[in-house]
Amino acid sequence: MKNIIETAVGNPDFSTLVNALKKADLVATLEGDGPFTVFAPTNKAFAKIPSATLDSVLADKAKLTSILTYHVVAGKVMQKDVVKMSEARTVEGSTVAVSTKSDASATEADSAADMDVTINDATITMADIECSNGVIHVIDTVLMP
Repeated sequence: MKNIIETAVGNPDFSTLVNALKKADLVATLEGDGPFTVFAPTNKAFAKIPSATLDSVLADKAKLTSILTYHVVAGKVMQKDVVKMSEARTVEGSTVAVSTKSDASATEADSAADMDVTINDATITMADIECSNGVIHVIDTVLMP
């Protein structure tokens, strides 16, 4: 099984995230033992940020590191556990709000995967990408601390 970085590098939708992790010198950390839970924004999520803003963040290592570590939670938190949370403490030190809403037709027997889960203003679009040192949940918006 691949680690978080190997998994991200292998997915073209994460090329902007991988580039940002390299600029912030966080690759070695996320290749480490972990476990980590990463709320990983896609290239489309990064594209929502005005290019001048994104360029300035990518050039500011301290700010970039703060933003990227705000996407990481210590431990392996699978979707079935995320849906039971109201907030999570990030590696950056702040908390993110977790909210869940299920389809009105959903029953208690429906799995956690059938629920819409948001982390602050970002929606998890794909959950539970298991890695050797944690798990990735794909999100549609970059989280800002």
